[in-house]
Amino acid sequence: MIERREYLEDLMHFKDKSIIKVVAGIRRCGKSTLFELYQQELKKQGIREGQVTAINLEDGEFRKLREPEQLYEHVCEKLSADVMNYVFLDEVQQIPDFQKAVDWLYVKKNVDLYITGSNAFLLSGELATLLSGRYVEIKMLPLSFKEYVSAFPDNQNTSMLYMNYLLNSSFPGTLELTRKKDIRAYLEGIYNTILMKDIVTRKKISDPAMLECVIEFLFDNIGNLCSTTKIANSMTSAGKKISVPTVESYLGALRDSFIIYKAHRYDVKGKQYLSTGAKYYVADIGLRYFLLGTKQTDMGHILENIVYLELLRRGYEVYVGKVGDAEVDFVAVNEEGEEYYQVSQTVMDESSLKRELAPLESIHDHNPKYLLTMDFLPLTSYNGIKQMNVLEWLLK
Repeated sequence: MIERREYLEDLMHFKDKSIIKVVAGIRRCGKSTLFELYQQELKKQGIREGQVTAINLEDGEFRKLREPEQLYEHVCEKLSADVMNYVFLDEVQQIPDFQKAVDWLYVKKNVDLYITGSNAFLLSGELATLLSGRYVEIKMLPLSFKEYVSAFPDNQNTSMLYMNYLLNSSFPGTLELTRKKDIRAYLEGIYNTILMKDIVTRKKISDPAMLECVIEFLFDNIGNLCSTTKIANSMTSAGKKISVPTVESYLGALRDSFIIYKAHRYDVKGKQYLSTGAKYYVADIGLRYFLLGTKQTDMGHILENIVYLELLRRGYEVYVGKVGDAEVDFVAVNEEGEEYYQVSQTVMDESSLKRELAPLESIHDHNPKYLLTMDFLPLTSYNGIKQMNVLEWLLK
């Protein structure tokens, strides 16, 4: 079981605070396992087993809990008096109107409440209104490259592990599988569940085939600037007529299911967010290979996708930077300020190096600037721009 240390530390930070801990992320990214790891940590701190109530609402054992009243009563029967109780509700969106039970449990003084969900619907509408200011969201992704590498302590060939990380997926469950066809079947199950359960059924989408066409377009265009109009026009030109409002609806549903992420544009010189154009990235490159095949080897944009997700994991808000007519791959923003990242498969050719450095050199502030590549070179600096091997950066 891989230790998801950053997420565990987030949970420990909020332990016993009067706030609901919501862990949200794509299906099978490790939310249930995170709860198991956290429960082990609690027991190490002296929390008795009777103080922990864990309910996975996708488990048949709890199939009779289908109303918020039933869920609330079931939990209350498990609570110990005069001590803090740690209540874990996994995939809580399986119960209609679950927010009522969450609210009832939240107001109990001896309950520290943790919930998960595989869809942003969890924090939309009534729940967000009902619990406004009373919850914290911990956004979870599949394994980082560093976490993936930790599963192979005897293998120091990071380049080979990186290719396996891409091809075999970053979903933790694939680590238990060795045959390619088993990994493919596992990813197919995740994809179909997200498509049908989290999107088509929940959003009442009448044309699943068209939705799949939009997914394939986005997966094939990771790292390219896209607008809803461009997507609609491209698909219509390919014989799949679709309206802009429908594309907008599908994009919202895909983002809500955490299968894709949207990076907005940011004008670095004007210090303002731009409303036009955006880039989309996929939550797992293995899913992309599953859907498009291994011939889709746009390694530059794939590397860009990996860096984008890693910046999210490290707590940044991530934007696509506009610098005049040039573009910086990522502007990463946190409470300490801004950092700029350019990502390229290789810059061993001098013209490639100049092309990648130019946007960063045109930024005249003193924020950190990085050029990340697959080239294995000593740490190099160009007028304050640090060139690093991206695998070493991912393993920091």
